[in-house]
Amino acid sequence: MDAAIKTVVSVYLKSSKGKENLGGKEFQSLVKNQLKNILTGSEDNEAVKNMRQQLDNNQDGKVSFQEYMNLIGYLAQAVSEQQWKNPLSLIKQ
Repeated sequence: MDAAIKTVVSVYLKSSKGKENLGGKEFQSLVKNQLKNILTGSEDNEAVKNMRQQLDNNQDGKVSFQEYMNLIGYLAQAVSEQQWKNPLSLIKQ
């Protein structure tokens, strides 16, 4: 779990280029490059833009680390629900 947490943080920091927030282009790149295997619509620019706007709680046009973590939590929950529906998918074949 330590490695997973470090990866989540390092992906954000790398994508934000060390800044406090992800701008539109940085968020788009993060989604397309890091979440394409888990998130449908990651190649659709308009869908990613809408996702960014929904995550942007303070409406500053950027995605803060906390807002990014909301996305990570949502995705973790979705994966968990999918795994419970199909427990055999946890076993590598």
